[in-house]
Amino acid sequence: MIMCNRLEKTGFLNKVEIDNCPGCPSEERLKEGPVAFIECTQEIPCNPCEVACPFNAIQVGKPIINLPILDEKKCRGCGLCIACCPGLAIFLVDYTYSNNEALVSFPHEYLPLPKINDQVEAVDREGKVVTRGTVIQVNNQKNNDRTPIISIIIPKKWALEVRGMKRLTKK
Repeated sequence: MIMCNRLEKTGFLNKVEIDNCPGCPSEERLKEGPVAFIECTQEIPCNPCEVACPFNAIQVGKPIINLPILDEKKCRGCGLCIACCPGLAIFLVDYTYSNNEALVSFPHEYLPLPKINDQVEAVDREGKVVTRGTVIQVNNQKNNDRTPIISIIIPKKWALEVRGMKRLTKK
């Protein structure tokens, strides 16, 4: 089991744990376009990501407690796996968005939702603000099962760190 006491105590993964996730793509794949990051380390009965992927890029298999494995060659970066993950452990990164910027998409279950063009504080896995981002999409479709997907543009150097945004306050 990859999940360690540190995750149970802190609630977030460190770089070594992320590097050992079988759901994380290689640096080479990042250069080809949008791709899913499955930062799942919990060996529990779960496979919605496998079922949601129309390209069969995610494999859990049997037993159902296997960690999800990303076939980075099959992943098209569609993001359908993001909202279906009950652990909120799947993100989409497009490192090729522009020369200086990357696009990061993540599940966001807080209200109020941001609006397109809002400037937001982007946070890392620990919840610390690391940069600012611009919201370019708020996907709150009914088939997301009440898990909106927020897509923000951030400086490229933060693409592998940003995994969310600071909760907005009601006005």
